[in-house]
Amino acid sequence: MVRTKTISVKTAVVFFSGLGLILALILLVPVFLSAGITGECSNCHTMHNSQGGAEMATYGSGQVWSDTTPQPALLRGTCLGCHGQGGTDMIKTINGSPIPQVYHTGATDLASGNFNHIVKVGGGDDRGHNVIALSNVDGVLDGPPGYINQSFHDVAVTDSNLTCAGENGCHGTNRYQGLGSGIPAIKGAHHGNVDGKCDAPTTVAKSYRFLYGVKGLENTTDKWQNLTAGSHNEYYGASTPALLGCGGGETSCHAGPSGSAMPPNNTISEFCGTCHGNFHTLTTGSSSGIGSSASSPFQRHPTDIVIKNTGEYSAAGRVFNPNAPVGRTTVYDAVSSAATTSDVVTCLSCHAAHASNYADMLKWDYSTMNAGGGSNTNGCFACHTEKDT
Repeated sequence: MVRTKTISVKTAVVFFSGLGLILALILLVPVFLSAGITGECSNCHTMHNSQGGAEMATYGSGQVWSDTTPQPALLRGTCLGCHGQGGTDMIKTINGSPIPQVYHTGATDLASGNFNHIVKVGGGDDRGHNVIALSNVDGVLDGPPGYINQSFHDVAVTDSNLTCAGENGCHGTNRYQGLGSGIPAIKGAHHGNVDGKCDAPTTVAKSYRFLYGVKGLENTTDKWQNLTAGSHNEYYGASTPALLGCGGGETSCHAGPSGSAMPPNNTISEFCGTCHGNFHTLTTGSSSGIGSSASSPFQRHPTDIVIKNTGEYSAAGRVFNPNAPVGRTTVYDAVSSAATTSDVVTCLSCHAAHASNYADMLKWDYSTMNAGGGSNTNGCFACHTEKDT
């Protein structure tokens, strides 16, 4: 015989009220957004690089970097094979997924820039980072300008080995970890990608744009773009420039696990400084730097330094300019259009990470920065607001 049990209306009310409380508590738990790749595995991977007699590694076909040979991690394409299709779109849908394009022929670029400015007619080597996948060795520079030379090691990254990822590149677990260059150093990051706020960059997937150890807030409204004052990435910076070097009491640029080149304070400028240390650091035994103190006059333009809240630099007289974005000394929860008294200069305030349409990877034409012209609020004058009046 099956026994049944009834509950009173009062008991039911208590039960469902308790359930509602539990659900409410669950909803109050912070949710960390993940934008890991979803969909059919065969969209990106191939088991044997063969199907019906055809090679499956086909992304980038027809471009100078196309490679249909088997790829690491069973992938069907290289870095530029997926992210440099070469069409007019800066965001291209591939097998149902939007993929940011760092090489394209369109008129508008993503926040990181566009490698096409290097190789296009009218472009040049000085427009960006000459990654070897472009089959375009830099005709001017042999290594990164501003490199901190040490007697006990040579320049690690040169014009003939610079890659998108790995020990000779920027993305992924980079330098001195023995993972090589390219895809092996970024393996698995796309599946665990943290989208939006990156404030605990303990892995590549949790780091801003897969730049190991870098904090920041990725634009989730208009992805990969600095579009307007209210829709852009938020870059992370510090209020004091780093002391980068290899010894002598300085903060080592080999600060990550197993000696990887992780920025000590997790800022984007310190990350750039692991190659371009003299451009971003205080003067030390290793670096000639910006000067011996974080105050003017500087011998190189400083980064990771608070923009003064006086005179022409006053926050009240500035607005957030997506073409000259400042850094923040905290990792924001949401994008802000406000200029604040704690904003700092970063490398990306002036330069595009991949390449730009202007010399020296600048986000504007330096030759048009004419003091006293009275009409320019872009470029240098986004911060130096009175120099153009």
